[in-house]
Amino acid sequence: MLLWIWMCALGRCRAYMCVGLLCDRDQEVVLSAEMPLVKEVTTTLREWGSIWKQLYVVNTPTLCRLMWDLMEWRSQLLSGTLPSDEFKELKQKVTSKIDYGNKILELDLVVRDVDGNMLDPENASVINLFRAHQDATTKINDRIKEEQKVDDKNRESSPTHSLYVFVRNFVCRIGEDSELFMSLYDPNKQTIISENYLVRWGSKGFPKEIEMLNNLKVVFTDLGNKDLNREKIYLICQIVRVGRMDLKETNTKKCTQGLRRPFGVAVMDISDIIKGKIECDEEKQYFIPFVPVVQENDFLHSLLNKVTASRGDSGGQGLWVTMKALVGDIVQIRKEYPHLVDRSTVVARKLGFPEIIMPGDIRNDIYLTLWAGDFDKYNKTTQKNMEVIMMVCDEEGKANSICLGAGDRPLNEYRSVIYYQIKQPRWMETFKVAIPLEEMHRIHLRFMFRHRSSQESKDKSEKNFAMAFVRLMKDDGTVLQDGLHDLVVFKGDSKRMEDVNSYLSLPSARHGDVHKGATLSRSSSSVGGLSVSSRDSFTISTLVCSTKLTQNVGLLGLLKWRTRPELLKENLEKLKIIDGEEVVKFLQDTLDALFTIMMEHSQTDDYDILVFDALIYIIGLIADRKFQHFNTVLEAYIKQHFSATLAYKKLMSVLKRYLDVSSRGEQCENYLRTLKALEYIFKFIVRSRTLYSHLLMTINRTVITMGREHTLISRVVACMTAILSQMDDRHYTLYLETFSGTRDLVDFLMETFMMFMDLIGKHVYPSDWMAMIMVQNRVFLRAINIYADTMNLKFLNNNDFEVQLWNNYFHLAVAFITQESLQLQHFSPTKRNKILTKYGDMRRLIGFAIRDMWYKLGGNKICFIPGMVGPILEMTLIPEEELRRATIPIFFDMMLCEHKHSTHFHKFENEIILKLDHEVEGGGGDERYMELLENILLECAIEYPFMKPEVEHFVTLVKGLLVRLLDYRTVMNDDSRNNRMSCTVNLLNFYKDINREGMYIRYLYKLRDLHMAVENYTEAAYTLLLHSRLLKVCTHTHTQTFTTQRQQKEYLYDTIIGYFDKGKMWEEAIILCKELADQYENEVFDYELLSQSLKQQAKFYESIMKILRPKPDYFAVGYYGQGYPPFLRNKVFIHRGKEYERREDFQNQLMSQFPSAVRLNITTMPGDDIMLSPLQYIQCFTVQPVLEIPPRLKNKPVPDQIINFYKSNYVQRFHYSRPVRRGPVDPNNEFVSMWIERTTFTTVYKLPGILRWFETTISPLENAIETMESTNEKILTMINQYQADEALPINPLSMLLNGIVDPAVMGGFAKYEKAFFIEEYTQKHPEDRDKLARLKDLIAWQIPLLGGGISLHGKRVTDDLRPFHERMEECFKHMKKKVEKEYGVRELPDMDERKSTRPRSVLRSFRQSVISISSLQGSECGTPTKTHPDRYTSIPRTYT
Repeated sequence: MLLWIWMCALGRCRAYMCVGLLCDRDQEVVLSAEMPLVKEVTTTLREWGSIWKQLYVVNTPTLCRLMWDLMEWRSQLLSGTLPSDEFKELKQKVTSKIDYGNKILELDLVVRDVDGNMLDPENASVINLFRAHQDATTKINDRIKEEQKVDDKNRESSPTHSLYVFVRNFVCRIGEDSELFMSLYDPNKQTIISENYLVRWGSKGFPKEIEMLNNLKVVFTDLGNKDLNREKIYLICQIVRVGRMDLKETNTKKCTQGLRRPFGVAVMDISDIIKGKIECDEEKQYFIPFVPVVQENDFLHSLLNKVTASRGDSGGQGLWVTMKALVGDIVQIRKEYPHLVDRSTVVARKLGFPEIIMPGDIRNDIYLTLWAGDFDKYNKTTQKNMEVIMMVCDEEGKANSICLGAGDRPLNEYRSVIYYQIKQPRWMETFKVAIPLEEMHRIHLRFMFRHRSSQESKDKSEKNFAMAFVRLMKDDGTVLQDGLHDLVVFKGDSKRMEDVNSYLSLPSARHGDVHKGATLSRSSSSVGGLSVSSRDSFTISTLVCSTKLTQNVGLLGLLKWRTRPELLKENLEKLKIIDGEEVVKFLQDTLDALFTIMMEHSQTDDYDILVFDALIYIIGLIADRKFQHFNTVLEAYIKQHFSATLAYKKLMSVLKRYLDVSSRGEQCENYLRTLKALEYIFKFIVRSRTLYSHLLMTINRTVITMGREHTLISRVVACMTAILSQMDDRHYTLYLETFSGTRDLVDFLMETFMMFMDLIGKHVYPSDWMAMIMVQNRVFLRAINIYADTMNLKFLNNNDFEVQLWNNYFHLAVAFITQESLQLQHFSPTKRNKILTKYGDMRRLIGFAIRDMWYKLGGNKICFIPGMVGPILEMTLIPEEELRRATIPIFFDMMLCEHKHSTHFHKFENEIILKLDHEVEGGGGDERYMELLENILLECAIEYPFMKPEVEHFVTLVKGLLVRLLDYRTVMNDDSRNNRMSCTVNLLNFYKDINREGMYIRYLYKLRDLHMAVENYTEAAYTLLLHSRLLKVCTHTHTQTFTTQRQQKEYLYDTIIGYFDKGKMWEEAIILCKELADQYENEVFDYELLSQSLKQQAKFYESIMKILRPKPDYFAVGYYGQGYPPFLRNKVFIHRGKEYERREDFQNQLMSQFPSAVRLNITTMPGDDIMLSPLQYIQCFTVQPVLEIPPRLKNKPVPDQIINFYKSNYVQRFHYSRPVRRGPVDPNNEFVSMWIERTTFTTVYKLPGILRWFETTISPLENAIETMESTNEKILTMINQYQADEALPINPLSMLLNGIVDPAVMGGFAKYEKAFFIEEYTQKHPEDRDKLARLKDLIAWQIPLLGGGISLHGKRVTDDLRPFHERMEECFKHMKKKVEKEYGVRELPDMDERKSTRPRSVLRSFRQSVISISSLQGSECGTPTKTHPDRYTSIPRTYT
């Protein structure tokens, strides 16, 4: 294990780490007894691992590669998936590798039989054993020789080589910052052959970027065999110091700083290292001696030539480096030498192309060398200290980027080295210009020339005295030719020279390279403010390394054939005379152009022969010995980049034509060349046909991997749609048959379904591209249906059933049917009709297909329950009648399927309730859907009587949910926040009643949020208190669950206490604090939290006594008329007002929510004319809360601050009193006829609660009491009216009395006796004893009232109505006898007396209401109750 840790610390490759693990002898490896070869591999690896450490120290990488191969092959053997032929081949490779490794490690020889198995000496004769040893030795020796030859050949023939260099240190006494330019150099040709690697060295002896210390690594790459065949290769380093002009100058403050001055060079011959003649250890350090310039006007390149010819004394100054020759390009060496080369290692490329340019290797580098210049001193006494400043400019003069060397940051300008007082400086400085390809035609290089003074004061006054420029591209589109360029030097004003308009029209070179329209005669003294300097000259050299920019006009015409299509034939014919080196340099682009021409002219054969001949020429060119190493490039192009799916037709057509011509004996010029190129022609044909076969798979994956943000995604999807649209049923059949196995077909279908779903869910086209979207939908629908048929044929049977595939199909189909672009109900009639006329309603087609596919599943349906409930629900909610009728029965089928499987359908029920909530809230569903769902499910249940009760229960449940969800959705966008709160409470209580805790909690928090938005802190607290009641705290065990619930409940309590505090409900907050304190003190023993809780309690007690709390007013609000939604219609609510809120303000705010409502100015319940009206009416008046003192406070001296709280809180009954006059008015004493009518409202839950209001409802018994009171009041009122006015007609009195006493008309009070005065009711409702007594009393009092009325009627009745009166008297007699027997006798004073003295119980109108949310009846999720008995009474006590 120590070995492995040591390897990791050194950062070695993954192979080393794996070897280390294998060397751990403490690990036991369990191997199969049936795999002796695996045992042998494992044993061998352990044996080799024991000696690998020593080999690693001496840097022997061969064993590492061997062990890595064996580990890879061992994994393949263990997989057990190899066919027999591949297993035999692998076995041969493994045994050969083991024997070879044992030999080079000088381990024991293993002898084997002909099958490669280890030979058992016990089962072989001595002679056979001897011969086996001989044969094994011969084979191994031959293998070693072969390996050595291969290694040598690889080094000689490998197309790419690299040199790794690690700069360890630079020792030199400079005293200023410096720049180290390292590169590879050919001393014989005196040329640099690689990019510079630039190291910026600080004056203190460290890299300027300190983080680069011990990380100065570079790889010189792209070197080919030609480079290795050079006689000599040097690693050189040119040192430029950056500072003052003269190092000897002592007064540095006056000196000009930042000047680049020559300092010296360091040179090392690395020929043997780079050619592999010396095995180089990457840890070995080499010293490269430094040679300074003799004088500071010595040219660095001249010094370089001298040093390479003869070495000088370095005086111990120089570079310390380690280096290693590597085989391969940068990708290969990063993979094979990760411990040396990683992503941070700088790459310095060759100046020029590598010998092989692989497809995809895009390069666009321009190397510029400042060659030389000749500058007159003009009016100066000495020669100038010349500095060249170069910038990369476009037509607007903006600078781009310049790279001085690999590893350096881009610069905006380049400043040359300054040679002191030299008339003819020879810089020979090379750097790279990095320009985006699309900007090349706009770019030019501008060179400014300036004299630099050693004194800063003089230097500041120096200006640019001359300039030169050169364009990088010519008018014909070709790039600047390689080689020397003698540029024209212009003089003029320094500002003028920076203006591109002043020189771009002028010629840039002295010989040739004249830009179109640029004319400048020698006699011209000034053009555009600039003049040609005949006394100055400037020369540069350029080298273009671009796989996109050519210097050949003919090749450029072919590559850009679209710009001049009329010249296409000419350019194709010219290809044969273009230099082969230029063609292979642009091999990929050339081949791409040829096949693009072929494909874009697929409907004609005008260019087929020309393209074919050009292809034959290129293949023949690569067959030439000069370019034979490009065979791998062509192979890579065919495998990786060739994409012409229909090229095979064109190629086969031309090939057949040539063969036919030859077979007829006619002369065919290209016949022989065609035969030579036949191998690659067929490779192109096969690859094209293969691509065509896998086109859809490729396009699928392209769309999937491209991403929605890609600029080309819409084009690719359009191409895919076009291909699918052209495929008929036969094409689909043939294509699907190309898949070799079931798994491949399943993968394709699943991949296609997921891609379709992604494209349908988020279209790649703008939303207004209706036609494109609809065409895509039509094509996708056809493909989906065809793939569905394939699923039915191949993946429906139980043995072949693919659950995930069918699941993907259903989700795709539902996504298709529910996509926004097909929802016709959202479109205008014009757009809807246009879509229906041209494309039809695709929702119906796919919906019916989904239905059919579902019913084909048979017993596999259970696999999709409940997973498919939500998607099917989403589909059935689409407002299309036929579609709903066709798909809703799927729900019953799901219920039936689950019932057969589990004797219930709870999963289905739970899922549909959950999904219905989300779908309806999102806009799905309506009243019609509710009707269809109910009717269809109940009709389906008729055939299955055993399920009928459960289905009926389910329908009732879902219908109730839908009613509440539709109400909720209706008011969600309503301005009335109260309506939203009411509907939210309706829903949360519904979920509470059906035990759906998750949904219940969800709506609790929605209600909380609504309260918090309007600062209803008290109501928000009560709402969260309901959630806290669901959390349990275990007092005996401390499991993770209980701990979590305790923590959650504590958090909730803290939040609720905060809300109660803000709402000034400190009494409630204290109760929760006490509960928390009890937990802290007796359960969790957290005295710190206990202390905080007690302090909080103390604060609340203090607030109760010291802070004034205003009393809120309470208002009764009635919503009458059919214009209101059902949850408001003809109902009365009690509202709790806010602090200091007046009735007028409350009423105005109420009316603003219903601007079309009519305000009623009465306080009694309106008649049917109002309730049945289609309009909206609002009634609002103030009611007074009835104080109910808690038992613990009764008969005790309680401070007013405490008792005042209960006057407006914890209230359950409310009074409304109004004065009424009964009987004649006494002018002397108005109070004689003044009565008070008091209406009492009683609530099931006390206020405040989870809402600021509660709905009023009346129980059947209370309704009976109210009806009897109303009837008795009507009788008494009418008697008074008839006594006061003898002229009144008798008919109203007749109808009233007869309707009461004649059971045949109204039934009398007998219905109340049957409903309430029975033993069963008394047992179920013992709390209604007082109310029953009240009803009996009212019935008893009705008898004397009726008697008075009948007596008055007898006095006023006419003769013709006398029989009617007599019958009424007869009925009354029987009624009176029965009532007085059952309920006792009541007596009224003489009705003839004008002044009535009615009993208070009769004169007082009683109206009692039980106020609650309608859905709260029978539920426990209303306002939370305290645990102490004074909080709520279970049933309100009614009194008069």
